[in-house]
Amino acid sequence: MSEASHAANGANDGAADAAHRLRSLTLVPVADEKLTTKDFKSDQEVRWCPGCGDYAILAAFQSFLPELEVPRENLVIISGIGCSSRLPYYVDSYGMHSIHGRAPAIATGLASTRPDLSVWVITGDGDALSIGGNHLIHALRRNVNIKILLFNNRIYGLTKGQYSPTSEQGKVTKSTPFGSLDTPFNPVSLALGAEASFVARTIDSDRKHLTSVLRAAADHKGTAFIEIYQNCPIFNDDAFAPVTTPGSREQRLIRLEHGAPIRFGPEDTKGLRFGRQGGLEAVDVATADADSLLVHDAHAADSSYAFALSRLDSSDFAHTPIGVFRQVPRDSYDELMAAQLADARARQGDGDLAALLAGPDTWQVS
Repeated sequence: MSEASHAANGANDGAADAAHRLRSLTLVPVADEKLTTKDFKSDQEVRWCPGCGDYAILAAFQSFLPELEVPRENLVIISGIGCSSRLPYYVDSYGMHSIHGRAPAIATGLASTRPDLSVWVITGDGDALSIGGNHLIHALRRNVNIKILLFNNRIYGLTKGQYSPTSEQGKVTKSTPFGSLDTPFNPVSLALGAEASFVARTIDSDRKHLTSVLRAAADHKGTAFIEIYQNCPIFNDDAFAPVTTPGSREQRLIRLEHGAPIRFGPEDTKGLRFGRQGGLEAVDVATADADSLLVHDAHAADSSYAFALSRLDSSDFAHTPIGVFRQVPRDSYDELMAAQLADARARQGDGDLAALLAGPDTWQVS
């Protein structure tokens, strides 16, 4: 995606951006206000392509927000650049449509200095995994108290259909007329490799499942990462058809539930067990050793098991896990930073900025 395209998009959205900031400034706290879905719908016209999966995600998100019982003035939604990143305009809260790939960095600063806020990042596969790749992995490893929703449609939709970091190898697009040569990222594997403490996957068209994952992420202390399969009907229609089409999805989806045996396929006749090389394999429950069949443990301290689950993904979606892969307790970055600052103040006082600037650790540039 070119910087010129980014600039053009920013210019086109300038008026809406200003309107959103102005509207946010007019929010007035209301004591003991019981919020509803309607309270989180902004006055901005929702503008995505007809049939876009973003509509379903927005509706589920707005309906879920009252459950947080967080005043609108304490809710902040930060996005980068892309179709998904328009979402802050459509939620009546504080928000920022930031620059390409940098939403996690901005959210990190905000969450670290304002622990009273509920901070959500909205991003896409291109925004988060291309120019924003480093910002994403460092936010995950630091365990900043933010929630990251990555809309994955396996294409660049905003700039009209170039291949993205999650496009399958061989993908023919405007920028890869002979097929993509790149091996795609697996967002869940990437997050687990970055030591994320909460990692999940859901689907735009499954509102009940999507809401349950949002709820679990909101309850988690630290960074929560959610990959959302999101259909782009214009440039990559039916990219996830094998796991969204009735009759097919029941054969392929593996619904993860902590503490429950992993069962899937026709009448739950399939299960998972570890193979000889440490990877997971699908087996018939009736003929497999019962003790070898896995019970899902999202709370396993070692991320190896969750990573093995993520590697079940294949281009044909033969076995596709959804749900919470990993959810483990870990001190959040903002809590650790606050404790460190409090300790420094206790030992050294508040410090003197003027003395620091005029101190011996200075240099002169000629």
